[in-house]
Amino acid sequence: MQVKKLAIEGLLAIYPDQSSDENGRYSYYFDSGKMREAGVLPEFVQEHASCYELQWTVRGLHYQAPPKSQYKLVRVVKGSIWDVCVDIRADSPTFGMHESIELAGDTWTQLLVPPGLAHGFCTLEKDTEVSFSLTDYNDKEFLRGLLWSDPELKIDWPCREKPNYIYKIDQTWPNLKNLNSPFR
Repeated sequence: MQVKKLAIEGLLAIYPDQSSDENGRYSYYFDSGKMREAGVLPEFVQEHASCYELQWTVRGLHYQAPPKSQYKLVRVVKGSIWDVCVDIRADSPTFGMHESIELAGDTWTQLLVPPGLAHGFCTLEKDTEVSFSLTDYNDKEFLRGLLWSDPELKIDWPCREKPNYIYKIDQTWPNLKNLNSPFR
């Protein structure tokens, strides 16, 4: 497993080692030793998945507020997504900056998103399935978000400004200028 630190502090891309034989491919999705070497060892308490029928479905940008903030390990089981994270830690030198990475079921690449980052994605294919491992339970009372289309963020979404589907809640989040970030 290769762990790559990205430009935003705490954001990690994880590239699992793979082997194959005449019957298929094999890999470990998670290795606590490699994560410890990278300086983080999240203890996951919940895993869930979601499936999106339409290409260009946008989700996010979500985060869970303290005291229920969480690390999120994201991987694609089937299809592919363009994954994006925005630093919303008010005192961070990268506050307001975003980073993006393509995650695909056939590459097994994963993204570890730390607390203090708003996370979202756009499906690049139909029938895409995404899996999330979490260090705290999802709690709707602490669900918050940042407007995915805020021009100040300068996110170049693959679907541009016209997703095929976006959830109503994801159209209601504040922009960065009006965000009262709980992360200091």
